[in-house]
Amino acid sequence: MKDPYQVLGVERSATADDIKAAFRKQAMKHHPDRNADDPHAAQRFKELNAAYQILSDPQKRAAFDRFGPAGFRPGGPGGPFGGGVSVDFADLNLDGLFGELLDALGIKVGDRGDIQTDLSLTFEEAAFGAKKTITYDRIAHCDTCGGGGAKPGTRTRTCGTCNGRGKTRQAQGVFPIPIDRPCQACGARGRVPESPCSDCTGTGLRRKKEELEIDVPPGVDNGSSKRIDGMGHRVRNRKAGTLQVTFRVKSHPFFRRAGDDIVCTLPITFAQAALGDEVEIPTLDGKGRMRIPAGTQPGTSLRIRGKGIPKKIMGGRGDQLVDVQVEVPTQLTDPQKELIQRLADELGESVQPQRRTFVDKLKDLFN
Repeated sequence: MKDPYQVLGVERSATADDIKAAFRKQAMKHHPDRNADDPHAAQRFKELNAAYQILSDPQKRAAFDRFGPAGFRPGGPGGPFGGGVSVDFADLNLDGLFGELLDALGIKVGDRGDIQTDLSLTFEEAAFGAKKTITYDRIAHCDTCGGGGAKPGTRTRTCGTCNGRGKTRQAQGVFPIPIDRPCQACGARGRVPESPCSDCTGTGLRRKKEELEIDVPPGVDNGSSKRIDGMGHRVRNRKAGTLQVTFRVKSHPFFRRAGDDIVCTLPITFAQAALGDEVEIPTLDGKGRMRIPAGTQPGTSLRIRGKGIPKKIMGGRGDQLVDVQVEVPTQLTDPQKELIQRLADELGESVQPQRRTFVDKLKDLFN
């Protein structure tokens, strides 16, 4: 029995995380699937697994630290060597290394053929929905052979490796019992082509450009997504993965979104704010008109019912909020300055309740 610390290359003071990281690194390096030409790889991998079984279990590690290899001989305090310890491969995150092995046990890790792509939308398309066509790369059945892997006009025969089962039974050092794994020789199909298809070299799969029409529902927001089953990559003998389309909504020159409402800023003159006016405004439905009440203050938000985003659940639409921005004139001529000064003298403070309240509060603060 070899020293597990030496096998994993860690110090005796190593933490549980140090041991896990060392095992992951060594397992990836020495796994038999990655060293098919090395006859000793399987034995090294078994030693790594045995070492990890001891050091990952606090009781077995303590037994080795106290008794050494003697603690793991039959009848010893550590029990039979390598027995009774479970290795949590999900925590080790060995995607691609044990993917097929764990998949046979129903543990979902590794590549499942999912694809993520972005779809650009205008503000109006996101609000009202649209039909859009996307183009993306995916791995799918070969069109030449129909996914069978055989050259057109030729036949397939039963795989001699798995005898048509599509699976081979193998024992791994990681698990104490043999398990079924997808057959590497036939790609888990159970049959191999007598004459492989020249376009896919017998795999039955090819990378291709896919065009797909997407129904964009009304009211989607930036960053929301839609999942389409069966339109991802086709990985070996499994069904095709999922295509996830993430919506990217472009900014609008006038509008921004606030839930189901939209907000725009409307600049008006001092005269329009003071006297009131009817002005033209943009809406998602085109040009519209809105009444500015006399005496409208800067920062006032006016509401237009039913001109916002279509609601997903309750039906109807949100509102359009119009933030009023009063523009102060600049670059005044001398006659214009005189007119404004005369107006200020005429108004005084009697018709400016906000300013009068502010001045009163200011007096109270310093008195």
